[in-house]
Amino acid sequence: MLETIQQLDRQLLLAINHAHSPVLDAVMVFASNRLVWFPVYAVLVGWLIYHFRWRAALLLPLVIAAVGLADSITSRLFKPFFGRPRPCHDASLDHLLHLPDGCGGQFGFLSSHAANSMALTVFLAIILPPGRFRGLKIGVFAWFVLLSYSRVYLGAHYPTDVLGGAAVGALMGWLAAVAFRRWAPHWWPEQA
Repeated sequence: MLETIQQLDRQLLLAINHAHSPVLDAVMVFASNRLVWFPVYAVLVGWLIYHFRWRAALLLPLVIAAVGLADSITSRLFKPFFGRPRPCHDASLDHLLHLPDGCGGQFGFLSSHAANSMALTVFLAIILPPGRFRGLKIGVFAWFVLLSYSRVYLGAHYPTDVLGGAAVGALMGWLAAVAFRRWAPHWWPEQA
């Protein structure tokens, strides 16, 4: 069973990686670049402060904790523990891959990019009022999909690295949202 999953993982990686073009190369390298995220996240933080006002004093540390924990768990726990090389560091694959952005660190299981973006996505999906801010929720989810796809496209991760990272991120985002929903009413009770 494990061998079948690994074979499927490898085939899907190669199919995505080989469907490349100069335009897609530029888009995927851009999406994976962490420096690109800072202005986007700065605008998002400003919007959250504007919308949540004083409740942002609880919300921002929780979302930062969710993203930070997702990043730490995947980078500092899973990657060294499993020691699974990135596809671009696998001697049986490296000559088959198109690598427009180089290779990156040695280990790839789990994807921190997927974990971080999924933690943010799940947190916002839960704490933003139902039926409101649909465009923002869809936009953040689309960002997660693009970022996750880019990691496989660039040969930095296998699809299972991305799925596992997304699972860790979803759990961290959910836990942070549960904490916000539990603590926010105690700090800022509804007006009678």
